[in-house]
Amino acid sequence: CCFPFSPEETEDVGETAKRDRSHIESTLKLSEAKPADDYSATLQRLRKIYHSSIKPLEQSYRYNELRQHEITDGEITSKPMVLFLGPWSVGKSTMINYLLGLDDTPYQLYTGAEPTTSEFTVIMHGPKLKTIEGIVMAADSARSFSPLEKFGQNFLEKLIGIEVPHKLLERVTFLDTPGIIENRKQQERGYPFNDVCQWFIDRADLIFVVFDPTKLDVGLELEMLFRQLKGRESQIRIILNKADSLATQELMRVYGALFWSLAPLINVTEPPRVYVSSFWPPEYHPETHKDLFLKEEISLLEDLNQVIENRLENKIAFIRQHAIRVRIHALLVDRYLQTYKDKMTFFSDGELVFKDIVEDPDKFYIFKSILAKTNVSKFDLPNREAYKDFFGINPINSFKLLAQQCSYMGGCYLEKIERAITHELPDLLGSIGLGKKPSVLSCDTTGCGETPRNRYRKP
Repeated sequence: CCFPFSPEETEDVGETAKRDRSHIESTLKLSEAKPADDYSATLQRLRKIYHSSIKPLEQSYRYNELRQHEITDGEITSKPMVLFLGPWSVGKSTMINYLLGLDDTPYQLYTGAEPTTSEFTVIMHGPKLKTIEGIVMAADSARSFSPLEKFGQNFLEKLIGIEVPHKLLERVTFLDTPGIIENRKQQERGYPFNDVCQWFIDRADLIFVVFDPTKLDVGLELEMLFRQLKGRESQIRIILNKADSLATQELMRVYGALFWSLAPLINVTEPPRVYVSSFWPPEYHPETHKDLFLKEEISLLEDLNQVIENRLENKIAFIRQHAIRVRIHALLVDRYLQTYKDKMTFFSDGELVFKDIVEDPDKFYIFKSILAKTNVSKFDLPNREAYKDFFGINPINSFKLLAQQCSYMGGCYLEKIERAITHELPDLLGSIGLGKKPSVLSCDTTGCGETPRNRYRKP
């Protein structure tokens, strides 16, 4: 197999007693038969709503060029994705091996003390062990990875897929990422590392950010990563791995140091949830808090199981959140265009007039006028600087006003997307048994409110 393991590591693990895995099997319900629920009809309705009510406005105002986020049919129908991020050699690949029980099998991911994972590795279900090259994954339109072609051939050479016949992978896909190395510049990787991370972050249902006691320093690359995670706080789980390598007093100090390093980077009123355990097969080190580590591990597995069970609800909420952002973008472009038309006179230089508007949109109340509309949160407004770049490649004259985006048969684009946000998508959620929980449709859940709420945390 293309993921050999080092003989020294195997020997060490072989001499150590392996811990019981029954809690993984029971918490993730791996022994249960595959659920009989057929979600294909709901997914078809979701696809129809997206194509008829959201995509026309998205394409008309070139939203993809602002956020670099184009939704494909493969993405709408894909399984939940769990993303593993963090510094190098903190145990991300080992944790995947442990969760899937791949240790000492031909399937296991390569691990070691040095930076070992240089690729973005997608671990997914298949009838037999199979490795798929990145260029093949990107070329297959049935998969959800075809948009990755835009990051170039250098990146596709660093993308690899592994199909493994495993019960858990029938319900979820894991993504292992290259470790963050603080002294490495993005250019040295040969591809836009931060942009690729953002692509996966935007699509992840659960994000595990893994640390170990020896790598707690927060450098520039890690700070950039947490900036990219803004707005996805409810999906983030911080993991302090290798916890049984420390004595109790030292572990408390390390936990405090990690907590205070990360608290300023996660922009929520509640502190981040930090799970403390050791995610690998050997028994916990003697004279450590085994019961605590086991409870923490089970809590994390329950989080993972909730994401799997709520995958359809999450998908609808994700499309609704996307629709909210597309609507705000369209309103902003419309406002820029209306302001430009109002300021233009017969003798005006159009380029200078628009440059003045783009350079200082607050002078023309561009963003404030959008906030005055209903159902728009200031936390969802894109960065003002982003529109300088956006209009740099998309001339203002190439857009139509929203009032002109109507047809006799098709109706108005803005009305259709607003109907999708306020009625069609909530009704779809209600049709799968969530109608009794109006809070699910609140801004806290969909991301349009001030403070995203962690839906998966137990009260």
